[in-house]
Amino acid sequence: MTDAQMAEFGAAAPYLRKSERERLEAQTRPFDMKKECFVPDPEEEYVKGTIISRDGERASCETERGKTVTVKEADIHPQNPPKFDKIEDMAMFTFLHEPAVLFNLKERYAAWMIYTYSGLFCVTINPYKWLPVYNQEVVLAYRGKKRSEAPPHIFSISDNAYQYMLADRENQSILITGESGAGKTVNTKRVIQYFASIAAGGFKRDPNDKRGTLEDQIIQCNPAMEAFGNAKTIRNDNSSRFGKFIRIHFGATGKLASADIETYLLEKSRVTFQLKAERDYHIFYQILSQKKPELLEMLLITANPYDYAYISQGETQVASINDADELMATDEAFDILGFTQEEKNSIYKLTGAIMHYGNMKFKQKQREEQAEADGTEDADKSAYLMGLNSADLIKALCHPRVKVGNEWVTRGQNVQQVYYATGALSKAVYEKMFLWMVVRINHSLDTKQPRQYFIGVLDIAGFEIFEFNTFEQLCINFTNEKLQQFFNHHMFVLEQEEYKKEGIEWTFIDFGMDLQACIDLIEKPMGIMSILEEECMFPKASDTTFKAKLYDNHLGKSANFQKPRIVKGKPEAHFALVHYAGTVDYNINNWLVKNKDPLNETVVGLYQKSTMKLLAHLFANYAGADSAMADSSASGKKEKKKKGSTFQTVSALHRENLNKLMTNLRSTHPHFVRCIIPNETKTPGAMENPLVMHQLRCNGVLEGIRICRKGFPNRILYGDFKQR
Repeated sequence: MTDAQMAEFGAAAPYLRKSERERLEAQTRPFDMKKECFVPDPEEEYVKGTIISRDGERASCETERGKTVTVKEADIHPQNPPKFDKIEDMAMFTFLHEPAVLFNLKERYAAWMIYTYSGLFCVTINPYKWLPVYNQEVVLAYRGKKRSEAPPHIFSISDNAYQYMLADRENQSILITGESGAGKTVNTKRVIQYFASIAAGGFKRDPNDKRGTLEDQIIQCNPAMEAFGNAKTIRNDNSSRFGKFIRIHFGATGKLASADIETYLLEKSRVTFQLKAERDYHIFYQILSQKKPELLEMLLITANPYDYAYISQGETQVASINDADELMATDEAFDILGFTQEEKNSIYKLTGAIMHYGNMKFKQKQREEQAEADGTEDADKSAYLMGLNSADLIKALCHPRVKVGNEWVTRGQNVQQVYYATGALSKAVYEKMFLWMVVRINHSLDTKQPRQYFIGVLDIAGFEIFEFNTFEQLCINFTNEKLQQFFNHHMFVLEQEEYKKEGIEWTFIDFGMDLQACIDLIEKPMGIMSILEEECMFPKASDTTFKAKLYDNHLGKSANFQKPRIVKGKPEAHFALVHYAGTVDYNINNWLVKNKDPLNETVVGLYQKSTMKLLAHLFANYAGADSAMADSSASGKKEKKKKGSTFQTVSALHRENLNKLMTNLRSTHPHFVRCIIPNETKTPGAMENPLVMHQLRCNGVLEGIRICRKGFPNRILYGDFKQR
């Protein structure tokens, strides 16, 4: 495209494509293909260099930093000629290798060109600053253009998916993956913005209806869900602590018809605990911002976050977020989505009640292992907000009734047990409220218009390797293992099968990236999840018996299951798993409890009879592990299945949701967007080579480009899968 043609992109043009002048300059720059190269570097992964001399299998090179190094011939990678500088599709390189990909991304990023094609998919790097590349002018410029006709952009991916959907009459999906802080959620929002703009529905609501149009409502899902599902983490000020698959449904003519959202794995532990540099969910601090003082009054709270133990263990303010403005955005989003005042008040009241739960105090009774209330002010406030009787609440916490066989007995609780129960109840209320909000939003987005096709957008937590990895990390990493396998299968297996069908002479290539062994180790009968489920059914099982069973079944029998390396000063780990993105050490403490997720069922009984409609609704169908086990042991084996089936462990529910997602994805034509985090300090424009290289190796970017180069027909380069 000429500079004149790029003018339609307006102020975005220089952030999307090199100018004609720059392209011309690159073509005339002197360049010696035999000497210009990349060489490995212990700190920077690779550096540019010039070969000075060759001696057998070794060569001397002068690096761009003025150092002379001697390297093996095999470690020297030739540079691409200057006309390939900042190339838009890396599959077109003459020399395709790791440093060529790394430096191309690095040089484009330095020029704020944050989107780059990499064969079949789009790579994007978080700029950590606002760029003028998403306004309406840019939306219109991408409308109806083939991938090869416009610069790389999330709008191009979106428009291509839309055109495919209409031409092939096939559902589409856009999978946006990457580590925390890489920009998944921002890109998800941009996809939604694009469809809301180009496919606005033509139907009108009743003029007296205060709700927004469907386009407005789809866009307003974000502030509502982010307030309750996003939080500041070390790497990201607005980190989604849940995964989501948003399906946007279109009518036969391509107009928006409706939408729905499925969510995965809300990180509920954050409700009651945060790390030093992190925050609880945004909504708590939004309410405390005093922008709507009537909320503080209604919730019986002060404006000081440090008055509330659950929400003040980390930081309470974020420089990049204005909590007062965000509260107004959240409240307005609820209105546009059609929430009633009663529904809004109930959500705020339950959020406030959780803050009071964290302040409830208990003490040990003299000379007995029994807890009692140490003052009732906070219990009184939370009971009032939840539509409960305060004395009943305290009694249920300190003296719960439990079912033993057919009998109900009262069981005493020590202080630690009561504090555990209040934390578990707070997390359960929050999680169930969040899931109800999603159902309620879906109800608003269902216009009852006829649906013909959908485009699904997946925004889900990337692979996690922390110092300390536990049950939550296993669930997230298992999800990513499945998604990576879907990607590999689509890219490497299905495409090659297609050539056979079309009679193209083709030798099948095994790219050695089959992840089935790790997936089987986690999900198959007698795999990690299955052993965990089994242990949860035995009253006497413990973390120790769980670990012993894992070792008996898998150590030495599966190459993906290993003993963890013991490193001084590192947190304790009990087993290691070899995932596609690296080996992760897992700590199994409390996995049985986390999986069963038990609640004080006497308190749940109070919730079910609450005068607050929402709270009673949230727990109406609650089935706990303890009741299920008591019922099954009391009523013999015949009833066991029927009674126990209403109770689902966390891992069983997660696997069920994940299988549904994979079935959904397999029914679509997928488009892949890989988000990259460039540095750990959120610094605009800075790129840490080892960090970026690790992500490129983990997520199949390099394999994806290579496969395009192994002789795949040209159509794959442009994402033009089908020969029409």
